[in-house]
Amino acid sequence: MRIQLLGPLGAEINGNSVLPTARKPRQLLALLALHPGRLLPAGTLIEEIWGTDPPPGAPATLQTYILQLRRHLHTALTTDTGTGTGTGTGAGTGGGRPRGAKDVLTGRHGGYLLRIPAPSVDVHTYESLLAHGHRSYEQGDDHNAATALRTALALWQGPALVDVTTGPILRIEVLRLHESRLGTTERRIDMDLRLGRHTQLLAELTELTARHPRHEPLHAQAMVALYRSGRQARALDVYRRLRTRLIEDLAVEPSPPLQRLHQAVLNVDPALTVRAGPRRASTFDLYAR
Repeated sequence: MRIQLLGPLGAEINGNSVLPTARKPRQLLALLALHPGRLLPAGTLIEEIWGTDPPPGAPATLQTYILQLRRHLHTALTTDTGTGTGTGTGAGTGGGRPRGAKDVLTGRHGGYLLRIPAPSVDVHTYESLLAHGHRSYEQGDDHNAATALRTALALWQGPALVDVTTGPILRIEVLRLHESRLGTTERRIDMDLRLGRHTQLLAELTELTARHPRHEPLHAQAMVALYRSGRQARALDVYRRLRTRLIEDLAVEPSPPLQRLHQAVLNVDPALTVRAGPRRASTFDLYAR
């Protein structure tokens, strides 16, 4: 079974869709898939669907939604095997015994769990690649770290769960994932800057600063990439536009590190070259002293 959460919701077993069209079963599938192999209490699922004030019949209605999900699983398993039982290898834990819908979406101890391996869900593959990238970074291997983070970011097919209605629990998860995506993008760009790929980053940073017009670290990266590409005037213009936006929107000046970076660009500071800056410092922190 493969489940996609980093973009539109997707779920299939060997090419056979198990994705419900109804809104609330989709919510349940997304929440269960974020925690594969983990028992989620019925109360947690009810809170996601109805918030903190569920209707009296919420437990029974939850069971109805679970049955709907199982029907989709059963249909896909039947199509996969022609027997109605499923093989196990495409549907869940990889064991050899036949698997049915109840084996994949299991109810026990007042809750439900989706019995599939974590790597079956793109979020968990993404987070595994992040961990690998961070380990490589700490070991001083910028090439492998940048590759791992770039591979992780390529798993995103749009905003997380873009076509799923989110309740209070999923909203937190979506926010966490989006913050992770932005932070991972920043870290990967820092590595690429250290590897001398500043020219290749210009188009990406132009887009990112336009989408995040008050985000100082991205603007710092854009300034450094432009400076190293021989475009000092454009680097200074990035700072000017950011400063104008911060003053107009928030009535604040850019942070001291960004002001020092601006001064370094004006002064043609040698620390801005590819080789001069300390490896452990991020681009934004280069002048955070």
